[in-house]
Amino acid sequence: MKALVVGGGSIGSRHLRNLGLLGIEKVGLVEPDASRRDAVAAELPIAGFSRLEDGLDWAPHFVIVASPTHLHVEQTLQVGRAGIPVFVEKPLSHTASGMAELAKLVRDTGLISLVGCNMRFHPGPAKVKQLADEGAVGRILFARIHFGSYLPEWRPNSDYRQNYAARSETGGGCILDCIHEIDLAQWYLGKIESVFCWAGHLSSLEIATEDVAALICRHANRTMSEIHLDYVQRTYERGCQIVGELGSLFWDSNAKAVRWYRAESRQWTTYSQPEAWDINQMYVDEMKHFLECVEHKRPTALPMPEAAALMQVVFAAKTSSQMGRMVNVVERAS
Repeated sequence: MKALVVGGGSIGSRHLRNLGLLGIEKVGLVEPDASRRDAVAAELPIAGFSRLEDGLDWAPHFVIVASPTHLHVEQTLQVGRAGIPVFVEKPLSHTASGMAELAKLVRDTGLISLVGCNMRFHPGPAKVKQLADEGAVGRILFARIHFGSYLPEWRPNSDYRQNYAARSETGGGCILDCIHEIDLAQWYLGKIESVFCWAGHLSSLEIATEDVAALICRHANRTMSEIHLDYVQRTYERGCQIVGELGSLFWDSNAKAVRWYRAESRQWTTYSQPEAWDINQMYVDEMKHFLECVEHKRPTALPMPEAAALMQVVFAAKTSSQMGRMVNVVERAS
């Protein structure tokens, strides 16, 4: 198989390396920055292209869009119109423009698509999902999900003020940038119907986007979730608490464990993360999942139409923050 990656940044380079681990030997890279393209080519055997059109003429069997967020929809539409299975890094977009057309294209053609949801392939959230689905805590009532870390330390070798995260027009701001937690809330509890959000720029970070956000979400099944996101914590914090009528589930990424409390027996069970597990493994597993779906022509974990609906939660949260009230989620991308 031939794979084409669009974007030679950190995540694009990661995907290129992981494709090699999965036995994909023919890989191409679309990267308009010649110096970046040459740097990747010095490390990995790739076919290099400066334009997406040239990469598509190379006739890849699937495409991975890992370019800046504001280019995702335009480039994915180009790939989709060519009838090529496509994996797009999160988030799908920074605006609703073009998403309805993209979702319709995927539905109408049956195109295999996946939007990056690598946290679903992390052993912590995956175990929480498994236990919740098996009824470990009975009927779920609410969840608390959180993520925070210090933005300047995300990419220590670059100036965070020049990063996409610093500007809304390139997809920055912790609501959109930390969309994984919103996705996990829907994965655990089901569709979000309405959201109240408070978000703002509280720190001294030199960015033009929100650096702290708190969302309260009402789900279609009458459950509730609280989601905290931030760019400001000086420690990396990620985890969740799922509360049901029969007990609770807790995941703490730093503790590398999921804990299950059973109310009837008042007993705790701990599921430790495998010692040999490496963070890159979830990206490998995510890509393996995509390749298997392409091969067997079956739906992925987060196909384009579902990701477009997820984006409506983000837009509703932003609207709520601006208006200061609860906002219903519009599932139609327009």
